[in-house]
Amino acid sequence: MKYEYLLFNLIVIFGPVIFGSIKRFYFLDKAKSALISLSIPLIPFLIWDAAVTGRHWFFSSDYTLGFRILNLPFEEIMFFISVPYACLFTWEMINRFNTDKEIENLRILYILPIPLFAAAVYFFTINKEYTALVMLSSGIMFLVDKFLRTGLFLSKNFYYYLLLVTVFTILFNGYLTWRPVVTYDPIYQLDFRILTVPIEDFLFGFSLLFIATSIFIKLEKGKNERSFKK
Repeated sequence: MKYEYLLFNLIVIFGPVIFGSIKRFYFLDKAKSALISLSIPLIPFLIWDAAVTGRHWFFSSDYTLGFRILNLPFEEIMFFISVPYACLFTWEMINRFNTDKEIENLRILYILPIPLFAAAVYFFTINKEYTALVMLSSGIMFLVDKFLRTGLFLSKNFYYYLLLVTVFTILFNGYLTWRPVVTYDPIYQLDFRILTVPIEDFLFGFSLLFIATSIFIKLEKGKNERSFKK
């Protein structure tokens, strides 16, 4: 069905929109912060996506309507909105219903950009461009959180979130790669998969989602501080 990828996006966003309007799970007061947060990483990630479409990966015309922007199916652009919004809603719900605490011992994670950037250089030299790019974006993910001082990776609740995002990646990307809505040229990646999902897709998604989450935490913290001062 040509509208299948569109329908997929609508299903993903349906839950957060409906449940987010209910008092117990109310999220509409944070929707502005969520949309700003996902919009900031959306721009470089869409440029990345568009630049390698037709080379690193390909979109099937069987499951998309055929309307393209910057060489990307309209539905792919929707994916960069629906999935991060759903994940930010998930992050908020985890924190709303679970007590959080900072795990100081995990500060060592902030040295990870060094080996990740080194790995990116290595994989570029052997033409594993997708692998190299996700290593680079993963390193940037840690730097963004460090720069914003949001402590995402030190949060106990983050690891519940990580588990759920991993499950979402298997489900969402699993659907896209199983149908397949998207196919890959294995020459640019390690071609190691979990079910049908390339291992690089996990790091691509983590980078996008956790950068957006760090920005969301920063915006909400700033909003709360301004409200407190009033």
